[in-house]
Amino acid sequence: DLRRAVDHGEFVSTGSIIGAEALVRWQSPGRGMVSPAKFIPLAEETGLIHPIGRQVLRQACSQARAWQGYLPSGSRPVVSVNLSAAQLKHPGFVREVARVIGETGVDPGALILEITESMLMEDAEGSVETLCGLKALGVRIAVDDFGTGYSSLAYLKRFPVDYLKVDRAFVDGLGREEGDTAIVRAVMGLARALGLEVVAEGIETAEQLDLLRGLGCDTGKATTSPGPSPAPRPGSFSQGRGRPSGLNRLPERRSRPRRPPPGGRGSRAGCGRPRRSRSRSPRRRRPAPRSRRTSRPARPASSTAS
Repeated sequence: DLRRAVDHGEFVSTGSIIGAEALVRWQSPGRGMVSPAKFIPLAEETGLIHPIGRQVLRQACSQARAWQGYLPSGSRPVVSVNLSAAQLKHPGFVREVARVIGETGVDPGALILEITESMLMEDAEGSVETLCGLKALGVRIAVDDFGTGYSSLAYLKRFPVDYLKVDRAFVDGLGREEGDTAIVRAVMGLARALGLEVVAEGIETAEQLDLLRGLGCDTGKATTSPGPSPAPRPGSFSQGRGRPSGLNRLPERRSRPRRPPPGGRGSRAGCGRPRRSRSRSPRRRRPAPRSRRTSRPARPASSTAS
């Protein structure tokens, strides 16, 4: 019954899919299905990661554009694409993404690019510049496997990101490990403070779902098939049945409104004009307002003889 409930989306109130994650796999004639953990490091070492990344990005954007054509207006399923460190560091990456968006005609807001904490911290300044360029295109950014890296809160608030994805290792321990539950609760509080959304990865049980609801989690991600799955059909976004690895909107139970991101509404931390220093110079006193009376020219002083 539990497996059937997972397959039929009975753990989510609406059962609707709001997006999918594009995962690259190598179907080799001689090796069969090759995991990305085996060929991605080699691709980064040889430089082949760039053509592979372009192919994955283009295919994902084309698929998202196809979904937009089938669905009614107002529906905008998203597609997530994982980036490698080499792609993030490439000087022409922002232009490359802009070109793919223009050629495929996809809504930029339907594209989520995922990066890891360790990738951000390898070159913090360069990462901020690249992410700001992507944000200017309308693309959204997610920090994948959040909680497993070593980014500090001081740096995190500088990065213009939209989502924090809680690693499945912490979600798996919800309700069983006090430490995992405390970490997820802390991430939820941090996200609310920074105006970010949270995606919980690896939801597998009703207990995990209930706990995440109580914590105010926005979105859940589950992998319901043992291997790679094709892109979901347009009808899946409204029915939520037979779904592959995707993002599902969880019922919202927020006790407080979402705070705007640092820097004000419509802006993201790290982008835009540099902030002024907090040190204040002593204010100058304004001169006293002049009298409104019109002054007459002074008369010449008369001399008196003693």
